[in-house]
Amino acid sequence: MTSAATEQFTMYTTPWCGYCKRLKSQLAREGITGREVNIEEHPEAAELVMRANNGNQTVPTLVFSDGAAMTNPSLAQVKQKLAELS
Repeated sequence: MTSAATEQFTMYTTPWCGYCKRLKSQLAREGITGREVNIEEHPEAAELVMRANNGNQTVPTLVFSDGAAMTNPSLAQVKQKLAELS
């Protein structure tokens, strides 16, 4: 994908999150890439995730280029959102 497409979303994760690993592998199989941020290494990212999730550090949380956020989305939901953005 082009670098513009790469920046269509940021995925907030933790290294131990099974849901994060599953979504990352599904996205990789589809050739979909985005920026990944480990919220345990970046406190400001953890705060952003908490704002998007009613005070909870729920991951994976994806924030798209239009500012929309999805918590633990399915591959189909991510693909639909990316289609809307393109």
